[in-house]
Amino acid sequence: MELAAAFLQLGIAAGLGLLVGLQRERKVGDIAGFRTFPLVTLTGTVCGQLALAFDGWALFGGFVAIAAAVVIGNLAKIRAGHPEPGITTEVAVVLMFAVGAYLSVGPPQVAVAVGAAAAVLLQMKQELHGFAARVSDADLRAIMQFAAITLIVLPVLPNRTYGPYDVLNPRQVWWMVVLIVAISLAGYVGAKLVGPRAGTWLSGALGGLVSSTATTVTFARRTRGGEDGIGVAEGSGVEAASQVILIASAVVYLRVLVEIAVVAPALLARASGPLVAMFVLLTVLSAMRAWRHPLPQDGEPADHGNPTQLRAALLFGAIYALVVLAAAWAKAQFGSKGLYTVAGISGLVDLEAITLSSAQLVRGGKLAADLAWRLVLLASLANLAFKTGIVALWGGRALLRRIAPYWAAAVLAGLALLAWWPGEAALLR
Repeated sequence: MELAAAFLQLGIAAGLGLLVGLQRERKVGDIAGFRTFPLVTLTGTVCGQLALAFDGWALFGGFVAIAAAVVIGNLAKIRAGHPEPGITTEVAVVLMFAVGAYLSVGPPQVAVAVGAAAAVLLQMKQELHGFAARVSDADLRAIMQFAAITLIVLPVLPNRTYGPYDVLNPRQVWWMVVLIVAISLAGYVGAKLVGPRAGTWLSGALGGLVSSTATTVTFARRTRGGEDGIGVAEGSGVEAASQVILIASAVVYLRVLVEIAVVAPALLARASGPLVAMFVLLTVLSAMRAWRHPLPQDGEPADHGNPTQLRAALLFGAIYALVVLAAAWAKAQFGSKGLYTVAGISGLVDLEAITLSSAQLVRGGKLAADLAWRLVLLASLANLAFKTGIVALWGGRALLRRIAPYWAAAVLAGLALLAWWPGEAALLR
């Protein structure tokens, strides 16, 4: 092994050990802290290097020594009358020894990611315990049910196309369901973690990550119905709702970009420009509203419901399959004009469906990238129009007056991007 590589591995091991050790040092009476963890990780790296040079017994011997040290440390604590019911630190010691050993054989990026993740998990004890307390039995059953069905059903779903126009792939459809549920679940978990400590901006961001339409409905109803202390037609409650809804509508474009990056990375290069422009515009508009009408940052995320509910997942799968079929039919019958119609209608119902179907068509070479992002952008504008109707119906005039001018500006900007953003919007032949 080269000298520079060996020192690099040891340096990374020491840094990761210090990171985890710093977190554990704050726990009074623990068996390992700021000095011990770097030593454990360095021991793992040295043993790994020795194992490469000689044999695996060096690594095994190092592990036995670390395990013995942990046992001796715990025995000393018990004799001193300080028993510790948990084993978190002990597991962290074993993990960091393994991380150090991995540095000698694997990519350092993986070891850094694992070490950093360990430090975050150790630090987030209160948040994770709070999340577990706030998750109901029904939520847990829904998550487990969806995971079980995905792991059992997905491998046996046929990976081939069926139906009219030969575009429906059962395994691909369910993969799209899994992707959307995963993104929504991330927002849902974030909302559960922060709980009532979420401010206006965080409430909007999490709402956009889970569902901007659901966020719009929830906060519009609060202004009309007086839920959670928000019921004054011309007060801070309406202003808070307007800001949350505006932020959620901006975050939608980040969510769409993530979906495109996962399904069709080649499309991202063409789509990122106009979609990021829309995100920046709506973010600036939201910031302008917040600057002109500041609020105390004590909002609470909307209760969207668990996104892993099987009924909701099946409904999205059905909508996605319907949009795929409609896009194939429109392409065959009317060309690109038909696809614009499908995108506009789909945006009223579900923006993700047209986003993922367009990305899949680009990935399969059946749709030009410049046309695909235009379809997604048009669908997002239709979704803004649909949410304007929601605000008018459930939120009333006070909320509509605060939101409509900003969304109107966003729609006009989006139409300008559709008309003048450079690129060829034509179907591939």
